[in-house]
Amino acid sequence: MRLLPRWAALVCALLGTGAVSGPAQSNELTTLAERSGFQRTGRYEEVLRLCEVLPQRFPGRVLCLRFGVTPEGRPMTALVASADGTVSPEVARQRHRPVVFLQAGIHAGEIDGKDAGLLVLRQWLTNPGDRSLHGTTVVLIPVLNVDGHERFGPHQRPNQAGPAETGWRTTAQNLNLNRDYAKADAPEMRALLQLLQVWDPVLYADLHVTDGADFQPDVAVMVEPRHAGPEPLRRVARSLSDAVLQRLQGRGFRPLSFYPSFVREGDPTSGFAVGVPTPRFSTGYWPLRNRLAVLVETHSWKPYHRRVQATAEVIRALVEQAASSGSSWLQAARAADEEALHLGGQEVPLVFEHTEHAVPLRFPGFAYSQEPSAISGALRIRYDRRRPQLWQVPLYNEVRAVVRTRAPRAGYLVPAAHASWVGEKLRLHGIDVAPLRRSQLLQVEAFRIHDKTFRSSPFEGRMTVSVRGTWQRERRELPVGSLFVPIAQRPAMLLVHLLDPLGPDSLLSWGFFNAHLEQKEYMEPYVAEEIAADMLARDPALRAAFVRRLQHDAAFARDPAARLRFFHERHPSWDDRYDLYPILRTDDVPALAP
Repeated sequence: MRLLPRWAALVCALLGTGAVSGPAQSNELTTLAERSGFQRTGRYEEVLRLCEVLPQRFPGRVLCLRFGVTPEGRPMTALVASADGTVSPEVARQRHRPVVFLQAGIHAGEIDGKDAGLLVLRQWLTNPGDRSLHGTTVVLIPVLNVDGHERFGPHQRPNQAGPAETGWRTTAQNLNLNRDYAKADAPEMRALLQLLQVWDPVLYADLHVTDGADFQPDVAVMVEPRHAGPEPLRRVARSLSDAVLQRLQGRGFRPLSFYPSFVREGDPTSGFAVGVPTPRFSTGYWPLRNRLAVLVETHSWKPYHRRVQATAEVIRALVEQAASSGSSWLQAARAADEEALHLGGQEVPLVFEHTEHAVPLRFPGFAYSQEPSAISGALRIRYDRRRPQLWQVPLYNEVRAVVRTRAPRAGYLVPAAHASWVGEKLRLHGIDVAPLRRSQLLQVEAFRIHDKTFRSSPFEGRMTVSVRGTWQRERRELPVGSLFVPIAQRPAMLLVHLLDPLGPDSLLSWGFFNAHLEQKEYMEPYVAEEIAADMLARDPALRAAFVRRLQHDAAFARDPAARLRFFHERHPSWDDRYDLYPILRTDDVPALAP
């Protein structure tokens, strides 16, 4: 038997692996993290090696999938495991099998989930008495951001206690995948969404590491949906959250059920707040497809072995809960699917904020001091880990919808000019579309934009925009090649978030339609002057409106361009499609292709 150093044996015992010889501890199946006593983490070649070895050692119980290729040409891999050979999505559906989807390394510097997932998977497979994989199928992506993982080096997470070297937060295209679920720009995200669509997991866990303040809790587990969404799923989410937190506490951890970010950055007295994530995030996206999602955030200042231990315990808890309660989760998901079919005509909340209602919270932090910084000029905060302290802070535990819209009674219409790329994007999200059979003049609702605000700099490679405007009844011609997107389908809530212009993660908000927010036709000032004079002479009502505007709007009166624009907007040459959102709502189903 190969003897491990005392410190390494202790870590193995803490993680439940046991410092023993045999198949479970052979170099063939263990990771560099385990062999180094959780001082280091392996390169991606280790994942590829295990993806080959595990199916060979455990035939019929493990399957290695290659589901995509990164921009730098690396294969994207997933491991599928089940005790009874249910390693295909078709068989899982036939057997009404709860599928648990574990995703690590979306931020490749936060790599706890990779080493925890591979460790727990091996323990399940090598321990005949462990029944965790009986009645469940687990899909594990050890590293989603593969190119970022291989941008490997030390000191890349200075606000994190190990491992010695890590990967990078973003992809080779410098995109943050955990802002990409709705817009799906990155090829890695498109591959992931296709895999999710194939497997349709009832539970999707996204494994991260959080930084920020220094405090005593070592892991946060946020189960969604809890504060919004279909009530059957919310009940399941609350029950699952309670069960996981209770288990973690029983294992000696100090878990949180909310994201530990201060309401005011750098100010512990401001407390914490619950929220409802938008669909740019995993835990905002997957619940809009009527399934459960879990965000796991270990605390960056805890030692790496402790963080991996915490993540491993969460994984075990989630899978064991799926084995015991998965059938009720599937029932809740089916109920949410059925509810979504009747969303047409209903009010849909798009943005939530926490209210001012708060409960007092005794939060286990550390003593801290704040003092002026000669470097930044701001207040600098220092935490003293030698002095544990209970902070008396507020927890804002209620949310309210602050932006709402109405779902169309029948669906949306996508004009032919945008049908190809919008249709492809929607199908990627599991949303059905249907082509129009012929050119049709239809009564629709069109969104006219009154005000727009562009972000001052790019965000995730896009110039995002927020708009205000109104839906109004119009008759518009829809040519052949246009698309009808019915609201009566399973991902109806996600559909509204993607296509309603007020949604913070809508295609409009992400800048996909910015060209429609640009004025392309214009009048030279000398032409506008002549036309304006002629219009004033011919139309007394227009003259009166112009005079009133001059008298009551000082900024308008001082702006020559605005004064000329007043007349251009009222002239037949004005572009009626300027600031018109091209996607339309309809309360009637149009004639569709057979």
